[in-house]
Amino acid sequence: MNKIKKGDSVIVIAGKHKGAKGSITRVLDNDRVIIEGVNMVKKHVKPNPQAGVEGGVVEKEAALHVSNIAIFNGMTKKADRVGFKTLEDGRKVRVFRSNQEMIDS
Repeated sequence: MNKIKKGDSVIVIAGKHKGAKGSITRVLDNDRVIIEGVNMVKKHVKPNPQAGVEGGVVEKEAALHVSNIAIFNGMTKKADRVGFKTLEDGRKVRVFRSNQEMIDS
């Protein structure tokens, strides 16, 4: 079970975009994530008529390493760490370390 999943609300804790909040749209396999509206870069795209792609400068989200983000706790309105807890019925769930609230329902 991973500490960070797609759809989680996160905050950037290091780097050029420190303090930016967003939700995770993709989790990549090399410990990197793409966050909606954060770390926008301009990419020059060559036109490709076969794929229906117009040329020009496109703005898109670039990946951030998971060490530079933290999960956002809505109760405390701060960044928080993630822990794991096993429930009585045997399910393993993620919890916030500060107040032991469940992240997963």
